[in-house]
Amino acid sequence: MTAYIDADGLVLGRLATNIAKRIMKGENVVVVNAEKAIITGSKDDIMERYKHKKSVGSSRKGPYYSRMPHMMLKRTVRGMVPRNQPSGRLAMKRLIVHISVPEELKGQKFEKIKNASEIRTAKYMRLGEVAKLLGAKF
Repeated sequence: MTAYIDADGLVLGRLATNIAKRIMKGENVVVVNAEKAIITGSKDDIMERYKHKKSVGSSRKGPYYSRMPHMMLKRTVRGMVPRNQPSGRLAMKRLIVHISVPEELKGQKFEKIKNASEIRTAKYMRLGEVAKLLGAKF
């Protein structure tokens, strides 16, 4: 079975935990509108955190952090899955993340995750904004 999730207006961490549970159970998950997912917190704190991640390590040895929003969401889910074990590697293959809605999924019905849509603060940024400020071109 495949779950189709629209990330528009959903909090990144809550969305990622839900996706991680599903892919670990064996469900295929397709996420669209990754750039519209929300990260809560002030703009300065969010950008400081992501810029610090980019500055740690070296460009040769890593760690490597993508600037593209769909890969940022996938990396967040990866942190919640035991990726060094066979079950975790197989689970990550069950996850597909898209920027916006691709042509082949235009007529598809997408689900919203109820507990991930509750924003408890007025301070937030969209994942696409963060990616653009980090230098992504999409």
